[in-house]
Amino acid sequence: MNTTTTLISDSALVSLYIAGKESAFEQLVNRHKNKVYTTIFLIVKDSYTAEDLLQDTFIKAIHTMKSGRYNEEGKFSSWICRIAHNLAIDHFRKEKRSPMITLEDGSNVFNNMSFSEDSAESLQIKEDTHARLRELIQTLPQTQREVLMMRHYAEMSFQEIADATGVSINTALGRMRYALINLRKKMQHNNIAYDKNLYSE
Repeated sequence: MNTTTTLISDSALVSLYIAGKESAFEQLVNRHKNKVYTTIFLIVKDSYTAEDLLQDTFIKAIHTMKSGRYNEEGKFSSWICRIAHNLAIDHFRKEKRSPMITLEDGSNVFNNMSFSEDSAESLQIKEDTHARLRELIQTLPQTQREVLMMRHYAEMSFQEIADATGVSINTALGRMRYALINLRKKMQHNNIAYDKNLYSE
């Protein structure tokens, strides 16, 4: 029995699951969960978060397949890993983190000073600025946005970013450089670039 099930292709298992055979999805999970987990863990670097996002990935896959929106373009493994990759990146977008981002001209977006002595009003201004920065990051092209968030929110090395996105280190570095150039332009356009009360150079 087991030998025949292992010979069933992913696409056949997907078709069986959509047709109502619940056990087919269990086989898909067992077949791909390690690769999906690794994809997520490379980005979030926390086993508990990775486990949560692993569950979310397969739940999202279920919804997509059950609603008839799954298409056969490409392999199931690539599709499920892409969902995992996007959820891992979204994890940092949703978290209220305040990264230290050094722009390509060498200036820092946020300084490192302790906020403990700041007034409530000053803290609110900083939080509003962090929120505006996150919004600006979301307007970057996807490849630039991903490398920026991986580098500064997930604190990944460029080797890890290259591995996670399937590109060379040079490509990852190039995307990072363009992301920082674009971000600086957007910050200047939105008048949040070099406010000396919020940023240090």
